[in-house]
Amino acid sequence: MGPHHKLSHAIVDIGANLTHASFQADLPDVLARAHRAGVGTIVVTGTSVEGSRAALALAQAHSHIYATAGVHPHEAAHCNSDTLPALRSLLGDPRVVAVGECGLDFNRNYSPHPDQEKWFVAQLELACELGKPLFLHSRDAHPRFAQILRDHEARLPPSVAHCFTGEADELRAYLDLGLYIGITGWICDERRGRHLLELVREIPADRLMIETDAPYLTPRTMRPQPHGRRNEPAFLPHILEAIAAAVAKPVDELARTTSENAKRFFGL
Repeated sequence: MGPHHKLSHAIVDIGANLTHASFQADLPDVLARAHRAGVGTIVVTGTSVEGSRAALALAQAHSHIYATAGVHPHEAAHCNSDTLPALRSLLGDPRVVAVGECGLDFNRNYSPHPDQEKWFVAQLELACELGKPLFLHSRDAHPRFAQILRDHEARLPPSVAHCFTGEADELRAYLDLGLYIGITGWICDERRGRHLLELVREIPADRLMIETDAPYLTPRTMRPQPHGRRNEPAFLPHILEAIAAAVAKPVDELARTTSENAKRFFGL
């Protein structure tokens, strides 16, 4: 069930994990629903070398899909001497539009902190060298994450804090660094996301982008909830509507500005 508002402007989902196993059986239907919902462009997130290759394969098969190439902090312990050459090669493809998803995750700690930091910095430096935008992940890693970014501030390419869920001091640190901010269905979560309804007003209009992070973070405002609670790009308008209500702006205006921001950021 889509939102009631018919969008007058195609929107961009800057983060969808369409290589996830949950999309294997019905990806054509997922893409068709996204198109009907007004999602004109999807950036598929790469979270490992193999995942980034799969994301690029999707982008090569669909003209409205692009990919990122990077290693998520959960995977940092599995990196080796082949990792950076593999990412560099992927980033040479014009369909690969950003380095990432990379950063720090001190919430789950699937990889030790020193490994996370080492491979985050390595990918940061690769993005600086190639002049490619950065698609960043930080969870429970403030203020260390912002400190690492500050250490590279002079050369930092355009960067987005993907799936921002933090507090005011974290948001302000990112805005001071010139980051773009990606907002997901977390803003639709009355248990964990209420603070975002106020914080989103602090994000300058020209630095706000929207994303589903599908299949995760299904907007809890959806009625009925989708089968298996799988999130998909077609649900992006729900996030757009939640933000529009929070910042008291027309949905169509936000559709236009967030899409323009994404196209400028990724060079689409």
